[in-house]
Amino acid sequence: MPKSSLSYPKVCKHKDGRYYVNFNLKSKPLTTLELFDSLIEAKLKEPLSVSYKKTLTMLSGCLRDELISKGSISIRFLHSIPLKYSNNTSYNTTRRHLNVLVNYLADNGFTTERMTLKARKQTETLHKPISDVKGLLDKVYKFNKNLHLCCILTYCCLLRPHQEIRRLKWGDFNEDLSLIRLSGDKVKSKRNRLVPVPQIVRLYLKKTEDNNNIFTNAIEPYNSDYFKTLFKRFKKSYSKVNDSVTLYSFRHSGAIEIFKRTGSLTKLQKAMGHSSINVSLTYLRGLEIAELKEEDMPVF
Repeated sequence: MPKSSLSYPKVCKHKDGRYYVNFNLKSKPLTTLELFDSLIEAKLKEPLSVSYKKTLTMLSGCLRDELISKGSISIRFLHSIPLKYSNNTSYNTTRRHLNVLVNYLADNGFTTERMTLKARKQTETLHKPISDVKGLLDKVYKFNKNLHLCCILTYCCLLRPHQEIRRLKWGDFNEDLSLIRLSGDKVKSKRNRLVPVPQIVRLYLKKTEDNNNIFTNAIEPYNSDYFKTLFKRFKKSYSKVNDSVTLYSFRHSGAIEIFKRTGSLTKLQKAMGHSSINVSLTYLRGLEIAELKEEDMPVF
């Protein structure tokens, strides 16, 4: 049966003597499931990252199954999804993503209660800088040249390794490779970025076609876990590397160097590609930076 139907037109007459044709288009209301599916489809068409879209798809599938089974989505069921996680990080992440879906559905006419679960307090992680960046980079260079290039770009340019660096094309660089231009659709903050490339990094760059990825020298980049897997293998080969060191440790260490040299939160914000200075302030709370020296302390 069609979702809309057209009534027979009628010829009517205005009070001023003019005639007009009157007809009504009657739309069949969507079922609850049809409305749910249409809203989820619209949400997933937004410009979301692959991993974020994957998470929303998984959660929306849980909600859809409940809707088919029970005819509605109760607040008790919504709360049960994040509550199954004892780990505070997993709980907060699931709660946050689920809130996005539930609020989107409620704001667009789908009948559902909004979640009332509060975020759990998480223990702040202290990101310790790499004590000998050059020494570690030398080891990485011997292990794998692609991983080494990723690490120096993470440290010297403060780009994010798994998305921003992995997907870099030669066309993102200027002619002499001294600058990287990234459009908003390629960075986490969704803002255009201009990133200087130090001479030490340019020594390892050998430009080919603009459309080629800088690591594969082909159109397509490596898969999203490529560098994560390589770095795990590297750490197994060099057992003396601290377990807490990750690819992001190079970014944290580079951030500390910039802050130590400039003392400027504004410059740090721009270098890190943060959307606001408040993000940088939050970020610095987890970095091991000595804000007070002995001579700053009160004496008598």
